[in-house]
Amino acid sequence: MPGAVRMARETAEQALGEWGISAQEPAVGPALLILSELVTNSVRHAAVTTEQVTVTYAAARDTFAFGVHDRHPYQPPLHSPALAASGGGLATVLELTHELAGSAVVRADADGGGKSVWITLPLQRRTARRG
Repeated sequence: MPGAVRMARETAEQALGEWGISAQEPAVGPALLILSELVTNSVRHAAVTTEQVTVTYAAARDTFAFGVHDRHPYQPPLHSPALAASGGGLATVLELTHELAGSAVVRADADGGGKSVWITLPLQRRTARRG
């Protein structure tokens, strides 16, 4: 799925615009980078067990959240010293999330056969201009 990352970013940008969240919102750029890293990880590492990656987006007045789901059973430890020292994609995800005062959590599927990584970021809520 070479186009999965591009599709996820474009869909997020479209959803944010439809929700009136400006591209100038400080969390949008980092959110798109975080999303890209998570989708890349799912495509790269979960492809052996799943052909599908699902991205879910949600927004409230002061929050933007998204989850990336795949059916690979491995649940990355988001808060380990080894991860922080690795400098890899998940380390970048966590660094950006924490810089924005957001949260990251891994939720296992009920059957243990997959997981979702959820990111929640606060918004300053600069609204998009419609014209």
